[in-house]
Amino acid sequence: MFAELTGNERVKAALKRMLVSDRLPGALLFTGEEGIGKKLFALEVARALNCRTPKDEEACGVCSSCTRIAKLNYPQRDDAEEWTQIIWTNHPDVGLVVAPKRVLRVEQMRQIEKEANFRPFEGKARVFLIDEADKLNDASANALLKVLEEPPRTSHLILITARPAMLLPTILSRCQMIRFSPLTPAEIETHLTKINLVDKKTARLRARAAGGSMGRALSGDLVTFTSQRKAMLKVLNALVVSDDRAQLLRSAEQLNEAQYKEEFEERLDVLETLIRDAWMLSLGVESSQLVNEDLTPELQEISEKLDSARAGDWILQIEDMREQLIVNINRKVTTDALFLVMAGDVAAQKRPKIR
Repeated sequence: MFAELTGNERVKAALKRMLVSDRLPGALLFTGEEGIGKKLFALEVARALNCRTPKDEEACGVCSSCTRIAKLNYPQRDDAEEWTQIIWTNHPDVGLVVAPKRVLRVEQMRQIEKEANFRPFEGKARVFLIDEADKLNDASANALLKVLEEPPRTSHLILITARPAMLLPTILSRCQMIRFSPLTPAEIETHLTKINLVDKKTARLRARAAGGSMGRALSGDLVTFTSQRKAMLKVLNALVVSDDRAQLLRSAEQLNEAQYKEEFEERLDVLETLIRDAWMLSLGVESSQLVNEDLTPELQEISEKLDSARAGDWILQIEDMREQLIVNINRKVTTDALFLVMAGDVAAQKRPKIR
């Protein structure tokens, strides 16, 4: 049942309307930050379509179909070839594909096309989830187009991504996009308390440090996240408050140190969230709406000197950089360039206009 999922009430209402009216599109695109539950929502849609005893077109959550769809049978080995196959749930009509390495492969999309054309083996619909759909390259995206253009009546595809801008326009135009919002600290805190994972005090701390991501809150890696946020706050201060180019270059160098290699994209996520929060404050939004509400004093100082147009440009520039990460770019050079371009935007903003 959708009521069991945390947050994104607007998304729940929209999906329920589609199910009740029997107008669920053949291709959906779930977008939103990492760790906010997009895959859980996709599986819930699959359960609703195949539930044996649905109530108001929602899954009952307890029948054999519902319980089996909830179980994904991930390969137990790191063998890339095993990860190129469709990862089926315990239900024969619901499966998932993930990128075996950095790219979703053509053969995976052809498997989906083949399977989507079979009638359901047991349930009412076949449902295929494509996780991290932004990892589709031109070849695999084109291989997916045929089934997106003419989805079989009894099959549904749900693409899941945190970076929709990296998808080809031909893919975007054939999917109905459902946008997920970051979870509020209150929603995360309530969930952590409900499942008795931690005590109330720790739940509140995790919720504030999670950056709107339930996945991060559940991982419990507060030390790493706090360090990442502190480093990225230095970047934003150097851009907006102190105009410290030397600090920007030091931050870029730290971002590319070997010990932070696995955190590179996570730190970009944190930087985007901080920019977004400062941008919202500059527009007069209440601090309770911020992901990083506990940093309101620091973000307020930044927001007072932040131009809204620049903030939007910075987020686009970071997303452009993410797109380049698919190929083997020189991360250090690209990061240096990104921060200096962002600093150049600030300098241009401060430069007096010649009349």
